[in-house]
Amino acid sequence: MVLQSLKNCLWLSCVLRTPKACFWSTAGGGLIIQSVSNDVYQNLAVEDWIHDHVDLEKQQILFLWRNSPAVVIGRHQNPWQECNLRLLRQKNMKLARRRSGGGTVYHDLGNINLTFFTSRKKYERMGNLKLVVKALKALRPQLDVHVTDRYDILLDRQYKISGTAAKLGRTSAYHHCTLLCNADKFVLSSVLKSPYKGLKSNATPSVPASVKNLFEEDASLTSEMLLDAIAKEYAVQHQTDHHITLINPADETLLPGISNKTKELQTWEWVYGKTPKFSINTCLNMAYKDSVLEVKVNMDVKHGKIEVCNIDLPEQWLPPGLYSELVKSLTGSKFCPNEITALETTLLRMCPRDEELHSRWRLLCENMIRLL
Repeated sequence: MVLQSLKNCLWLSCVLRTPKACFWSTAGGGLIIQSVSNDVYQNLAVEDWIHDHVDLEKQQILFLWRNSPAVVIGRHQNPWQECNLRLLRQKNMKLARRRSGGGTVYHDLGNINLTFFTSRKKYERMGNLKLVVKALKALRPQLDVHVTDRYDILLDRQYKISGTAAKLGRTSAYHHCTLLCNADKFVLSSVLKSPYKGLKSNATPSVPASVKNLFEEDASLTSEMLLDAIAKEYAVQHQTDHHITLINPADETLLPGISNKTKELQTWEWVYGKTPKFSINTCLNMAYKDSVLEVKVNMDVKHGKIEVCNIDLPEQWLPPGLYSELVKSLTGSKFCPNEITALETTLLRMCPRDEELHSRWRLLCENMIRLL
């Protein structure tokens, strides 16, 4: 394995001294590349770059990649509906929106990602998944794995080990899938559980499934073994060399303009602002002194920003002027905790020096932040 890695590095050093067009057409049948980065935004940017810049009529590509812990939502999904954003922030875990459709997935280094690039005419996700299954069977014949009509790969007829999504362009296409090897299932189930109540959305919802790691079935497996087996099977089917070329997704020499693609995928406007319009209709139960106050909150959110806001507070709980200023300030704000925190500080300056009023105000803002 060390020798193979050394060969890969030597090959890459040669590749980087050739024009990019030569590299992306080095093999007629198929090219197998693997990212040296574990950054979700960089790896998603590679997918975009290949889709936009490589002539996939002439060159088919298999892209292998793994990420540090992250949650990846589909192009048309709602992150508030799909995951626990508060927990992601606590764990300092990245949230990414990909350009393909499909459902939400959890990534960590125990999960392998495979992207099959072809022309639109040659796009065939079932064939790709059968390739993965064949590679797994070649490695461990006893594994009970098969592809479903929903384009999932199941282990033991009931546990999902691979989900799938795709992007179809005018002439190019890619199909990517996950492969659960040794992912942290506790974190997976925690972060993919939305705590938000009263959310109504037309966004594409994920379909929950029972999952299992391949390593639970056979502890002798490694991610490297699986990557190698899939690469071998891909090489056989595409009549090309079984050779994995390592690439650096931050390399502008090989991928001109890649840094701009990576930056765009990290922006608030892309990750949150592309969320389809949704509404929140919920009730805040605020413990105040010896009682619990019920505060009804109704909001419409478009492009990640609050379009309409109504907060049903008990009469005289806040001065009318402060309440109207709160609603006015929230309207047009980003639906995120930082906006509420900044608003709390700003509007607090408008309050008279009244400790009880200040505590009420802080309590309301704390509960509003929990909505986000």
